[in-house]
Amino acid sequence: MATVHHWTGLEARALRLALRLSVRAFAEHLGVAVATVSKWESKRAKTEPRPDTQAILDTALGRADAPAHLRFETLLSEMASTVQGAGRRVTAAGPRAWEYESWADDLDRVVVALSRQNFAFADSLLSRWLARFDAQGLDDKGLYLFARSTALLGDLRRDQGSVLGPLSAQHSYAGARAVFTRLDIPRRVAQLDLSLAVVTEMSGRLEAAARQYEGLAVDDRLSHRDRARARLWVGTALSKNGRHDYATRVMQAATRDFEALTEPDDWSVAHQKLALARRGAGDLTQALHSSTSPAAAGPPTRRCNAYGWTPPTATSCSPTQRRGMMGSRSSIKPPAQPRGTDSCTNCAVSRASRP
Repeated sequence: MATVHHWTGLEARALRLALRLSVRAFAEHLGVAVATVSKWESKRAKTEPRPDTQAILDTALGRADAPAHLRFETLLSEMASTVQGAGRRVTAAGPRAWEYESWADDLDRVVVALSRQNFAFADSLLSRWLARFDAQGLDDKGLYLFARSTALLGDLRRDQGSVLGPLSAQHSYAGARAVFTRLDIPRRVAQLDLSLAVVTEMSGRLEAAARQYEGLAVDDRLSHRDRARARLWVGTALSKNGRHDYATRVMQAATRDFEALTEPDDWSVAHQKLALARRGAGDLTQALHSSTSPAAAGPPTRRCNAYGWTPPTATSCSPTQRRGMMGSRSSIKPPAQPRGTDSCTNCAVSRASRP
């Protein structure tokens, strides 16, 4: 938040304009005479309010909302450029409170943009903040947002196919991981390890990726869901490398995990990948069984009750389209269906294709 060390008529005028008040309304807002405000307006930096009035101005600035603060600093900066020395009266260290809110809101927009493959818009939002602030001058909250932004930039680069190099997903993920390590947030560090394992797989180092996934599948820093995903991805890496039998066993375990966690989307993807692994192993009968399981048999029937649920239709998910399955993104689940209706929301999970 901006702090005015010493008020003059210049800062008072900037505050009035930022609050979008007339001279009379501003005087009433502060509880001073209209003539006093008129004096500030005419003399600007050549006049200074009394100490008690300066305290009143401090209070008015402190109570202003975030947009008014932003307007105040912008106006004051423009005015100060024409008055020598005036720019030294206000200091603002690092991002302001409302900038943190705007930053967090923009990151939510980035997540949506990536889900819709609107890469240009996502890139513009991330560049706006990453180019504006240096990590060295941020407090812990700013560092957290900086690390999240860098991790999302990694997602963007990965989805665009830029896996290795100085402007790649790997570089961004490593940078975000370093910041989260500094902040001592183990869960985020582990999620970045999972993202880096995906990059390893995409770069063709399948054995190394499988080893990374195996370690993360038993890593307590990750949620149960992320550990199940890591186990599933062990199978996908091994299947790509021709080790279909072992991949099948690992994927079966992941499928059971998703069923226990009642994660229908992940369960469906796991069944689809399991069918591919079985086909690669030459077990066409079991592959057909997996592909015609409830996950791929069309809209589910009404089987939701106190004993379980029926997963929805399978969705496709290529190795480069896992952003919806990564722990850094939140998934929104529909509210529970009222009793007496024909189906519950677990059966009515959207079957929209993954981005």
